[in-house]
This record gives sequence, C-alpha cells and structure tokens, in this order.
Amino acid sequence: MAQPAFDADALISMFENASGRGGAKLREAAEKATLAGLQGRKLTLKNIRGALESVTDAVSQGAAKNVAGIDAGSLLDKAVAGMDDALLKAVQANRAALQQFVDRGADLREKHLKKALEDLDKFEDTLIGTVKKAAAQAGPLTAPWQQMLDKMKAGGTLSGTSAATTVEQFAGQMHDTLRGSRAAGMRAAQALAEGYAAMASGVLVGMMSALEQSSHPSPAAKPAAKKR
Repeated sequence: MAQPAFDADALISMFENASGRGGAKLREAAEKATLAGLQGRKLTLKNIRGALESVTDAVSQGAAKNVAGIDAGSLLDKAVAGMDDALLKAVQANRAALQQFVDRGADLREKHLKKALEDLDKFEDTLIGTVKKAAAQAGPLTAPWQQMLDKMKAGGTLSGTSAATTVEQFAGQMHDTLRGSRAAGMRAAQALAEGYAAMASGVLVGMMSALEQSSHPSPAAKPAAKKR
C-alpha cells in the first residue's frame, strides 16, 4: 500500500487509546484523515479507494490494540461513519463542479462529464468494497468488520444516498442541456471538461479549509500530498 497522505500513526494511536466517551472525536478523525488522503489529488475512484484503504488499515491496527477494551465494533462504526462523512463532502464537491459546467453550457453527455456521473454513482460501492476488503484481511477484527459490511448493505450510506440524488438530478438535466441559446459557450465548457476531476478536487479543498476553520486541527492530519 502506498504511503498514506495523513499521519497514520496518530490515527492508530487515537483508536488504540480511545475510551467510551471519545466517539465523536474518532468519527471526526476518520473523516479528516480521509479528506487529507484526498487533498491535492483528483477525485477519481482510484484515489478515493486508496484513501479509504489507508484509513481502514490504520483504524484496524489501532482498534485491535485498544487498551481500554472498548468493543471493536463500536470503534469501527465510528470510523466508517467518519469515512462516509468525508465521501459525503466529496459528493458535494462533485455536485458543485458539475453545476458549474452545466451553468457554462456543457453537455452532460460529453464523455468526461458522463463518466463523472457514472463514477459518482459508485462512491458507495467503493466504501463497501473497502470494508469488505478489510473484513477479509483483518484477522481478529474480521467479525466486527463483517458486521459493519452487513449494516452498510442493509441500510446504505449517507454518501451513497446523496450521490444517487445528485446523479438523478443531473440525469434529468441531461436531455435539456442543448436546449436554449447557450451553444456559443459549449466548446469552451467542453474543453474544460477534461479537468473536471481536478476542479472537483479544488472544491473539496475549499470545503476542507472551511472545516478546519470551524474546529481544531486533528492529530490525524498532515500536509497534503502533491498532485498526481
């Protein structure tokens, strides 16, 4: 696995030393670690999967050594909720980027934007797939991770629901994009479409900055990785 773009040791330590009263902080730490793993990277499924896998690996290591004897299932529940919170922000960043292209007259049938919608619809599957992989590799934590997997399959995720709503929203606009008198700006908007993932990433960075301003920095975050 590639070197995570966040302080994995800090996240491991948080879950290792977690008590029964620190649930909200664990959730926030998992969210910020996931966002840190995405910061400075294009919001592709590959990069999202990499960030999620790095966080689940750190969480597994910490939860397995929890010194207070906290139920592992409870710890993993907070971690998955935090990762879901991060993906929800990624969905919102994608929605904002898509809306900017639509406002400029871009055709959502253009291949880059169409792929963006298709990928957005796979966010939940990516999170579920990451938890499934963790369950298969977690040793003593296999059962708790499997319980989380079953819970997600049964109830879905916040990010998955938001992504589905976004895809439905823009699919409804897809047939109307070429109507009206915005054809003049079409070529310029489509030329920008190739940079869509980078644009969505930029929106996410702005959201992260707002998040940091509203709370104290998490010990699980460290400087962003370089763009890939």
